[in-house]
This record gives sequence, C-alpha cells and structure tokens, in this order.
Amino acid sequence: MTDFKDKANLIWDVADLLRGDYKQSDYGKIILPMTILRRLDCVLQPTRQNVLDYLSKVEKLSDNAKDLTLNKIAGFNFHNHSQFDFAKLKADPNHVAANLRNFINGFSVSAREIIEYFDFDKQIERMDDPKADILFQVVKRFAEIDLSGMDAMEMGYVFEDLIRRFSEQSNETAGEHFTPREVIKLMVNVLFNADNESLTQAGIVRTLYDPACGTGGMLSVGEMHLKAFNTQAKLEVFGQEINPESYAICKSDMLIKGQNPANVKFGNTFTVDGFSHEKFDYMLSNPPFGVDWKKAAKIIKDEHKNIGYAGRFGAGLPRINDGSLLFLQHMISKMGGA
Repeated sequence: MTDFKDKANLIWDVADLLRGDYKQSDYGKIILPMTILRRLDCVLQPTRQNVLDYLSKVEKLSDNAKDLTLNKIAGFNFHNHSQFDFAKLKADPNHVAANLRNFINGFSVSAREIIEYFDFDKQIERMDDPKADILFQVVKRFAEIDLSGMDAMEMGYVFEDLIRRFSEQSNETAGEHFTPREVIKLMVNVLFNADNESLTQAGIVRTLYDPACGTGGMLSVGEMHLKAFNTQAKLEVFGQEINPESYAICKSDMLIKGQNPANVKFGNTFTVDGFSHEKFDYMLSNPPFGVDWKKAAKIIKDEHKNIGYAGRFGAGLPRINDGSLLFLQHMISKMGGA
C-alpha cells in the first residue's frame, strides 16, 4: 500500500512556491485542481497513446459519439486527446500556459467540467504573469509526483488530508470535510450487516446515497466493501455536496472508478434537492452537525408549512443553529429503493 501521507506531503510542499504571491487560504485554488489533473494524467497514461492513434478515425463523428468512442479506447468514462501530458508540459517551459490549457481542453466533457468548478483558468493566468512567474515551477513539481500506483481509497485520503490542511490555514472546521476511513468502514459494516444474505446474490444491484458526500469517502468505501463481499454485485452511488472543491474531487473519483459522475450533484441539499424524485436502498452520511440553516430558512419553512409530510420536513423543524434533524428527515424521505 502506498503511503498516502508521503504523497500528501509532496503535494503540500508545492505550496511553498505560492508563498508571497498567494494568501495561505488560497493555496487550495491551485493545489487541488493541479492534484486532480495530475491524478487523471497518471491514470490515463497506459492508454493515452492508443487514444491519440485513434483520433483520426473519429474525426467525422459527432462530439458525443467521439467522446464515447475515445472513452472506450481509454478504458474509463473519460479520456484526454491532447498531445500534451505532464511530461511534455515540463519539457516546454516557454509555452507552459498555452500547453496546459490545451491539455485541459483535451479532456472529455465530463472531466473538463470538474476542472471548471475551480475556475482554474484565472489561476493559470495569474501564475503565468511575469510578476509571479511560478506556473512552470508548479507544473514541473507536479510532473515529478507519481500518483499512478494509488487506489481510490488512498487517493481519497490524500485529497482529504490536503483539504484538512487548507481548512486549517483558513480557520475553517476540518471536520466539515473529513471523516476517518476507519469510522466509515465501521459504518459500512453496520449498514450492510443485516442484508448479508441477500447481498450474496449474483448480479444484485443496490443504490447508496450520501446527502453530504464531501470527497465521496463513504460512497467509495461502501462500493469497495460490497465488491469485496460479492464480486458479482454492483453498488450504484449517489451524492450531493455544497463545497465546490470537495464536489469536484468526488466527481473525479467517480470518473476514475467507472461510476456515473452525473450521480453526484452540486448544491445545498436543503434548498435544491438534487434527487427530488429518487429513493435509495442505503444511506450513509456524516452531515455537519450544528450547522446553521438560517440562509435556507425560507425555503425549508415553506416546504414544512405547505407540503408537510408529503415533503421532507413534516416532522418539524429544529432550532436555527442545528440542522442535524433536517438531514435526518431528508434521508428518511429517500428511503425505499429496489
């Protein structure tokens, strides 16, 4: 097993290059999307030449058909058809900004949208400005970090460790973003234990939902647990997340593992229910306890008053500074999958 702490430390060390040009609280705007880009680059490396060799054969196809075909060649739900990878970016320091943009634009739509959530093009421009002139140095350092030998759980640890550090730098609560994997494993075991017999069936398909999914740790561990228990079982995972960085990381993890990234929704679960007409077999979550729901109060109170038990909050509303009961009621309303 790769030591995720070593990888996280290597990535964290890149932040030293940002000192003086960025506030510490803004380091994540560069480090997190660059980590995702490097991770995707490493994952695609074994088949990237196959994709490039096949490009001429899909020129006349529609964009959607082209994406689907090249995804199949890449062996994932995404691909990159740019001539650049991190090794080639490192080899051309004089054109790194243009080449990096070309590399990002070479991703299929599902992967490119993830990077767009970071509004990363502004950071490319800022780092490439002569006043800073650190873009090539950052790219070079990431090119030297190998993220290819890590499984989904290890990479999840890396992302969560980085988010925790960035949260501490900006005086945010790290607990909003991080649940130890040992705790998640225990929760998953308890969740599936009662259904051990039914889950042994060949070809069984079940759904798992997390309304505050963060970087997707609970979804990942749930999927791995069921697959280890029954290799012929399939767990389709769904989640919603309000933090844009965590959301983007979760979607990138879904892409790499072959899950449908459209099953991860962005936004406040209380105000915009991303799965308003869905029911799920299992639910697992560590919502932010003690969270203030003042900003969403009008929508929540209207739903409670006008819809009652036909909506999510019929049982009543908690005090304004603790939304835990709201999360619980929301999850109860989603019970009843296949």
